[in-house]
Amino acid sequence: MEIYNLFPGSFGSNCYLLISGDKAAVVDPSADADVILQKVAEHGATLQYILLTHGHFDHICSLDTLREKTGVPAHIHMGDADMPSDAHKNAFYIFFGQNRTYRTPEKTLGEGDVLMLGKEQIRMLHTPGHTEGSVCYLCGDDILITGDTLFDRGFGRYDLYGGDPYKLRQSLARLSMLDHSLIIYPGHGSPTDLGDAVQNCALL
Repeated sequence: MEIYNLFPGSFGSNCYLLISGDKAAVVDPSADADVILQKVAEHGATLQYILLTHGHFDHICSLDTLREKTGVPAHIHMGDADMPSDAHKNAFYIFFGQNRTYRTPEKTLGEGDVLMLGKEQIRMLHTPGHTEGSVCYLCGDDILITGDTLFDRGFGRYDLYGGDPYKLRQSLARLSMLDHSLIIYPGHGSPTDLGDAVQNCALL
């Protein structure tokens, strides 16, 4: 499975494009929808999935536009399903005092659910703590998209809607048990191997 970061996305959030064969998935559509679709077209692929790691505004900037242009449904963990449509829960109102909302994602996923992209698997790992429905996506054999759960030098904040430091600590401990040679692709910052990220995670 190939992965591309369409950074810079809006508000400094990473937007990832996954390619397997002639199928594509976008994770956290913070980049402009036309930029995403141009990259998909460059690879001769068809967009099959829109996947969200959680429901904060900075990771879903082009969510509605991308759905309108493609008809592809958005997937989110059931714990965050109501966040895009609520400016207080998605934190836009908290940061900017404005009611920016997005349509509710069409699909909900749960722990262990598997999606097929081409002939390769994308497995959802429920990792609450940053938000109640925060997830990581284990893609193919060596890619772990961690959203705002785990960064290359830290972890996501837990003082916004749905955040919980105890659950975040549990989620980080769970990630630390995975193969440390996995490459993590976080919601902000640079990719690194899981072992390095775990070593630099002060909450563990």
